[in-house]
Amino acid sequence: MEINWTEFFAPVWLSVKIAVITSIIVFILASYVAKLMAGRKFPGYSLLETVLMLPLVLPPTVVGFVLLVILGRRSWIGELYERLTEQTILFTWGAAVIAAVVVAFPLVYRTVKAGFEEVDKDLEDAARAQGASELQVLRYVTLPLAGRALAAGFVLGFARGLGEFGATIMVAGNIPGRTQTVPTAIYVAVDGGNMTLAWMWVCSIIVISALMLMFVNRRS
Repeated sequence: MEINWTEFFAPVWLSVKIAVITSIIVFILASYVAKLMAGRKFPGYSLLETVLMLPLVLPPTVVGFVLLVILGRRSWIGELYERLTEQTILFTWGAAVIAAVVVAFPLVYRTVKAGFEEVDKDLEDAARAQGASELQVLRYVTLPLAGRALAAGFVLGFARGLGEFGATIMVAGNIPGRTQTVPTAIYVAVDGGNMTLAWMWVCSIIVISALMLMFVNRRS
């Protein structure tokens, strides 16, 4: 069976693009929130923690449905976006990024928060006692000591963005050349009996994930 290479590479490229953007966005958001939450207790802490972790235990289709309502034309967010850009958020690759960020956030947040909590507070206090500013403490003490957790969190964000299916197909659909990612392409290929193409996409996503993991492991 002859392979259409344009058809093959389109979902791969889109999946990598979404995964890279997702990993960067979710890493920044999760790291910021995790630093604020690590080692602190305040009224409503448990409730806030539950809300932050909720996408981890909810089925992806439920997350997708909620996003569909929030980003749809009948919501103020969707309406405002459509007025500003004259197009909808839904069924675009941007919607796939939003879905992946929401689904990946709890994994990255939990991993990074654990890394921040393992940092020896005495070392941070010693740096402050030597006249270091909070930014210097963060840069030269906290981040290096939590480096492995940060690297792991980044990898998880990338992998989750690369493999997201349920929420993505709800808000971005499966439009070839526009919103079709590797996971949705695999589903369609298997459903259509094209096992050769399905195996090629499966191998591509395994190779990309393995290379990303190897790179981060060497850097950390």
